Amino acid sequence: MDDSKIIELFFERSESAIIQTSIKYNSLCLSIATNILGNTEDSEECVNDTYLALWNNIPPMRPVNLSAYICRIIRNLSLKKLEYNQAKKRDKNMVVSLQELQDILPDSLTSHKFSEEETGRIISDFLKTEKPEARNVFIRKYWYFDSVSAIAKRYKFSESKVKSLLFHTRNRLKKHLIKEGVHI
Repeated sequence: MDDSKIIELFFERSESAIIQTSIKYNSLCLSIATNILGNTEDSEECVNDTYLALWNNIPPMRPVNLSAYICRIIRNLSLKKLEYNQAKKRDKNMVVSLQELQDILPDSLTSHKFSEEETGRIISDFLKTEKPEARNVFIRKYWYFDSVSAIAKRYKFSESKVKSLLFHTRNRLKKHLIKEGVHI
């Protein structure tokens, strides 16, 4: 079913909105949650919480891109669940991903010039200038938390090529953030 029709079902408060969303996006949501949490039970809980959040937010919200909106919700809920679960259940790949970005992203305590939304916009603008392979690898690693081996398999690259693309993209992003005035 088309996303605009699914959104209309939410506006009509039809329960089939959840059913249609699940049919279309359940595997994507589970993939994101599982990559972050590494636990099927917690992942399924986050997926259900995502559907509840959609029900509560649409209306009044009318997302322009339903897929991106759903991904943002499931990602944020999964990260909150991970934080709640403490370090004992953390996925090593996800922790490594966050540590890799820690050196290039601004610290919210020291950086007051840019909001998270503005920093996100700067990063999005940067990624639009990157070659598709570098952009796709970066997004798979740091948004979806895919492992290096999963990314290599997906794009038929060697793991060393994936690591190299990530390393160089992070360095270019850091330079871009500094150029834009983001305090790192």
